[in-house]
Amino acid sequence: MAQPGDFATSPADAGVDPDRLRELFDFVRAEVDEGRLPAAQVAVARQGKLAGQASFGRAEQGGVERPVDGETLFCIYSSTKAVVAAAVLCLIEDGLLSVDERAADVVPAFAGQDKEPITIEQVMLHVGGFPGAPMHPRLWEDRALRVERIAGWRLNWPPGSRFEYHATSAHWLLAEVISARTGRDFRDYVRERLLDPLGLSDLWVGLPDAQHGRVADVVYTAARAAPGGELREVNPETILHFNLPSQRRAGCPGGGGFATAAAMARFYQALLNGGAGAGGGRALRPQTIALGTRVRSDPQRHRDPLSGVPINRGLLGVVAGDDGAAPLRGFGDGVSARAFGHGGAGGQIAWGDPASGLSLCFLTNGFASDTEIARRTRRIGTLAAACARPLDAGG
Repeated sequence: MAQPGDFATSPADAGVDPDRLRELFDFVRAEVDEGRLPAAQVAVARQGKLAGQASFGRAEQGGVERPVDGETLFCIYSSTKAVVAAAVLCLIEDGLLSVDERAADVVPAFAGQDKEPITIEQVMLHVGGFPGAPMHPRLWEDRALRVERIAGWRLNWPPGSRFEYHATSAHWLLAEVISARTGRDFRDYVRERLLDPLGLSDLWVGLPDAQHGRVADVVYTAARAAPGGELREVNPETILHFNLPSQRRAGCPGGGGFATAAAMARFYQALLNGGAGAGGGRALRPQTIALGTRVRSDPQRHRDPLSGVPINRGLLGVVAGDDGAAPLRGFGDGVSARAFGHGGAGGQIAWGDPASGLSLCFLTNGFASDTEIARRTRRIGTLAAACARPLDAGG
């Protein structure tokens, strides 16, 4: 059932405690072996190096059930948001966009229905006021139909006045922002401007047909107890759409990326290392990443409607914070206040910690209950944070 851990380098050479790393792997192995998940991958990286990765379980891949391994791709759901946000930061770095610009000035179809005041920053922080704006999966592959749908979106409340998670709507608008400012399909821009320079060949927003046979098909392992983290736009129908070739190709920018855990751990390493990939290619400058990881949300007005804690969001995603609420934001115990990342439906985990230099990704093809996800997310994050060795102790 379990594939042995694969160490691209010695964990100690990457500044990672091998015993703690094995403890993390053993926890994930038990989640699969004890039947809570059908399959999973986990990877940890530090100091620009992949310290280790492991794959467990079996999954339908290309119509054949077989063991997952380090080459298996998983849907990363809303962890995709950080990738698309990084591409938007590329626009900002290249002088093609400002976070203070009004979205309707960039995408004229978005104007109307009182949406004109909404800024790019508000869209990226999920405070634009259109969380449930519809974009049915059947529209995902047709840009003209997507723009037509965007034109009809209405506000739920005044922009900036409150937070509610925009499961897909905000990032479909950001995809159109990318296309409007570059004249290119957003998927091509993400690939060529961001992922290729970083050498991330196993991270995709818009999965080519030739890669579909590597994907672990999504399965439900439990009914969800109640609408939660991903909110109303994520439901069984939506999740299972990611088993369809058309939806894999579409690259839903708010939740339809595909990757290996190692590729996502390396993505966060690039962000931690000033925008440079392991091979020396660069996609962003350090000051641009600092712009993306600074908390911009208002701690009073912008609180999670479920947990009640401030959302602590920057342009790139969620920041752990120093208020003791990091586990409620998708991190474990032991990360620094500066850790940042973005999880995904079903319990996907992806983050990097500037203080330790460590990055983590956990992926599964099983969609479990919210209570299971919360338990697992905290434990995996805590175990991963403990992997970082003091740098004066051989790291």
